Amino acid sequence: MNGDRRSGGRPTLEAVAARAGVGRGTVSRVINGSPKVSDRARDAVLLAIQELGYVPNRAARTLVTNRTDTIALVVSESEQRVFDEPYFAGLIRGIGSALAETGLQLILTMAQNRAEHDRLEHYLTGQHVDGVLLTSVHGADPLPGRLEELGVPTVLGGRPVGLNPYSFVDMDNRAGARQAVKYLLSKGRTKIATIAGPQDMGVGVDRLAGYRDALLATGMTERVAYGDFSEESGEAGMRDLLARHPDLDAVFTASDPMAVGALRVLKEQGLVVPDDVALIGFEDSKVALHTDPQLTSVHQPTEAMGRQMVQLLIARINGEPLEQPVVILDTHLVIRTSA
Repeated sequence: MNGDRRSGGRPTLEAVAARAGVGRGTVSRVINGSPKVSDRARDAVLLAIQELGYVPNRAARTLVTNRTDTIALVVSESEQRVFDEPYFAGLIRGIGSALAETGLQLILTMAQNRAEHDRLEHYLTGQHVDGVLLTSVHGADPLPGRLEELGVPTVLGGRPVGLNPYSFVDMDNRAGARQAVKYLLSKGRTKIATIAGPQDMGVGVDRLAGYRDALLATGMTERVAYGDFSEESGEAGMRDLLARHPDLDAVFTASDPMAVGALRVLKEQGLVVPDDVALIGFEDSKVALHTDPQLTSVHQPTEAMGRQMVQLLIARINGEPLEQPVVILDTHLVIRTSA
């Protein structure tokens, strides 16, 4: 029996074949889903697998199917940002829930500088993964294009700037920002500022565009500072705005963490939210419920975004045509006491 078991007592392919009374090749075809097997042989093999507790060797299966059953999530941010900010947690939850029933494994990778991107590109194009999810893409990052050129199925989370990817999932960021600022206008606010996101990302560009859309018909002066979606940049942006526009009466921030930073500065300056300055964030994360006052924020369905990205990627991996390779998810304003 030793030849039928690997070290540690795990049953081998040969053991399954012997139990089922078929050849080794028949067992391989059953494991890899080939239709070229009789129902009788397939039933015998499946019964033998169950009785012996056989677990197919992933590396051996990869050689047969040219599939690794692994996908990568690539985030172009620092490790601290990925684990600190609620957006990434929600996205990963959504991805994980969509993968739970598929048998696919997920690897999470982070790359910020050019050297890290080069190493990552070499890994991702070396047949280590079946497909790639990319999010937080900055500028004209060459990685999405390179992956497509080399035949690696890829889906992006968020519309990139300077690129025209085949498939991506995004929020209706422009409409969400426009709704937030129009709400502030409806409340009689006349000096509305924004702390915008990075302009080398589609999400940053679109949320600033929505702010400008809402102000356009009013003739009001723009009051703009820029951040990187982090709490620290919200603080810096708020200080910059107050120095240049001390009479402002409302602020729309392009992320909840930036709103938290802005709120801290407003309190330091002795300004009452919302009496003196109304404040709106973007994300509707759990953080919004724990600020004082609670944060009015634009809701974005982050987990749904992760699930949708996985569905598109699996279809691409399987070679299925995508009727909707680009998916835009709705956003809406959730009103709380900060505005």
